[in-house]
Amino acid sequence: MEPRLSGIRQIAITVSDVDAALAFYRDVLGLAFLFRPAPTLAFLDADGIRLMLTTPQGAGTAGANSILYFQVQDILPTQAALVARGATEERPPQLAARMPDHELWTGFLRDPDGNLVGLMEEKR
Repeated sequence: MEPRLSGIRQIAITVSDVDAALAFYRDVLGLAFLFRPAPTLAFLDADGIRLMLTTPQGAGTAGANSILYFQVQDILPTQAALVARGATEERPPQLAARMPDHELWTGFLRDPDGNLVGLMEEKR
């Protein structure tokens, strides 16, 4: 039998303070809270992908994670609204690439630990 991977189901983000990160991802970005089994863990739903907020476990380092990109509609007003709700803007939305059938726009925010959070819109 050949091993086969399917879609991503969960992504872990290493944070220094789960309470502060939970407030950002739930209250600022608007992700749905799922559950919190321990003070060092919290789980949210990002359109069917579970986002796990965790303090460093072993080799993890807060603020040195990969970038999460969230798909949005109307990236300019969406990013402006998130900044108004308390997100730190890293870079305002701009055209990243012209594809044959759409334009890819990206903008970036920072969470309380300095992790980059990307917003992306595929404009047709």
